[in-house]
Amino acid sequence: MRTFFKLTLAIVGLLLIVIGKISAQALTTFEGEKTSWHGFDRYDYLMDMETMAIKPIKATPQEGTGMNDANTPKGTIRCIVIVPKAAAPGNPCTWRGFYWDHESQSEVELLKRGFHVVYCNIDPDNHWEAWYDFFTKHGLSKKPAFSGMSRGGINEYAWATTHPDKVSCLYADNPAIRPESFAKLDLLVKYDIPVLSLVGTEDFLFPTNTIPIEDIYHQLGGRMTMMIKEGTPHHPHSIRDAKFIADWVEQNIKPTISDPLFADTAAYTKTYYYSLENQYQFLKAEKTYATVRGPWFTPVYDVYMAKTASKYGIKGLTIIAPNKPAPGNPWVFRTDRTIARDAAVEQALLAKGYYVVIPPITSQSGPVRKDWDKIYTTLTGKGFSKKPVMMGTGAYGGEAYEWAIYNPDKISCIYVDNVAMRSLMEKKAPIDTLAPLTKAGIKTLHVSGATDPWLTTDTRVAEQRYKALGGSMTVITIPGEGHFPKVPREPGQIVAFIVKNTKE
Repeated sequence: MRTFFKLTLAIVGLLLIVIGKISAQALTTFEGEKTSWHGFDRYDYLMDMETMAIKPIKATPQEGTGMNDANTPKGTIRCIVIVPKAAAPGNPCTWRGFYWDHESQSEVELLKRGFHVVYCNIDPDNHWEAWYDFFTKHGLSKKPAFSGMSRGGINEYAWATTHPDKVSCLYADNPAIRPESFAKLDLLVKYDIPVLSLVGTEDFLFPTNTIPIEDIYHQLGGRMTMMIKEGTPHHPHSIRDAKFIADWVEQNIKPTISDPLFADTAAYTKTYYYSLENQYQFLKAEKTYATVRGPWFTPVYDVYMAKTASKYGIKGLTIIAPNKPAPGNPWVFRTDRTIARDAAVEQALLAKGYYVVIPPITSQSGPVRKDWDKIYTTLTGKGFSKKPVMMGTGAYGGEAYEWAIYNPDKISCIYVDNVAMRSLMEKKAPIDTLAPLTKAGIKTLHVSGATDPWLTTDTRVAEQRYKALGGSMTVITIPGEGHFPKVPREPGQIVAFIVKNTKE
C-alpha cells in the first residue's frame, strides 16, 4: 500500500509539472501599449465600474512607476499588470492589496523570479472578481499570492476569507483586519493558506490586529510565520532586502503534498504543529534586530486528526507525523489529549522520526481500554511499530501504565511525568498491578518535580515496588518544581532513554 501510495504521489507530482508547463505555454499576451516599471513591462487598464468592461490605456510619463488618479476618469477603476522577463512554470502572480508602488521591493524581486504582479485600485468587491477573471483568462495562476500593507491587509484578508480557493498565500505587512474577516480565519486554515506577517514592535495595529490573528491561527493549526522588527512603527513597510519575503512567497505558492503512513487521509483533517520559539535576525539595512518565529524558522510537522460528528467539538484520534519516519516507524502512544507548542521532548522525537499519536476521550467515563486497543490494531496494521512508547503526564501517565499492564507484549518502554498512578480504565490502580510489566522486562522512566505531591505518594512507592519485583525504573527529580513544570523538559536524557529502549 505504501509503495503504491508513493507511486501515486510521484505521478501526481509529474502531472503538476506537466500542467505547469502547459499553463506557461497557454499564457496570453496582455493587450495595450506597454510602459516600464522598475525595468519590467507594464500594462495599464481601466475597468468600467458599472459594466466591469476592461480596456487598455497607457500610463503617462508623469506617473513614473506610480499611479495618478488624474489619469483615471470618473466611473472607472485603474488596474495594472507587470510582466516578468520570462514567466515561471505555472505563471505565478502576486496581487498587491492596495497602495500601488509603495515599498515594492518584494514585487521587484518576485518579477526577477518569473512572477507577474497584478493590481486593482479598489477595495474587494465584485470588481475584484472581474479583475481576477481577466488576468486568469490570460493564463496567470488561479491561486495568486497576496501582499497587503496596512489597508492592503484589510483587502487581502477580506478576499481570502471569501475566496479561499483563489489564494495560495498571504504576505501581510503591518496589516489591519475587519471583524468579519477575523471571524472567518478558520477558512484560511481549512484551505491550507500560509501567512507571513511582517510587523514593527511599535506599529499601532500590532497588538490589536496581528497578535490576535497569530493567536487564532496557532489555535486552529495553521501556518503563520512572523518577523517583528524591533523599534519600528507602522512605516516603513517591508524590508530593504526583500529576498526573505520573495523566498517565502516562492515556496508557499506550492501545494503541500503529504506521504503519510496511513493512506486514508480523507478520514482526517490536516493541520500543522511547530515550535513558537523566538529566534533573532539582524536586519543590516534597517540596523535593528527582528524577532522571528513560525514555520519558516523551525521544523513543521503534519497533524492528522480523525474527523468526528461530535456537536460538542470532541476531537478524534490525532497523529503528528515526522518529516522522515525512522526505520520501523516507531511511535509514541501519548495519552495526554493536548500538546504544547513548547513540548521539547515530543519535538525532539519527531525530529528523530517518531510519530506522536494522541488518543481521544469520547466517553463520559474517561479513557476506554477497548478504544485504545482498536487504535493500536489499526495503526500497527498500517505499518506502525508493534511496540510503541507509552507516555503521559499526571493522571494520563496512570492511564498509560494501565494500558501497558494489559498489553506488556505490545510496548517498548514507559515514560511518565509527574505521574498520578491511578486509572479510570479499571477499578484497581496500576500501582497495585505492576507485575506484568516487570515480568516482560519493560523499563520505565519517571520525571517529577521535587515538590510534586504525587512524587512521594505514587512515584516513590511505584519505584520501590517495581524494583522489588525485579524491574528497572529510573526516577529523575527536578529541584524547585511542583506538579506543573515551570519550563519544558530538557529532552536529552528522556529521548536517549526512549531511543535506546525502542531499538532494543
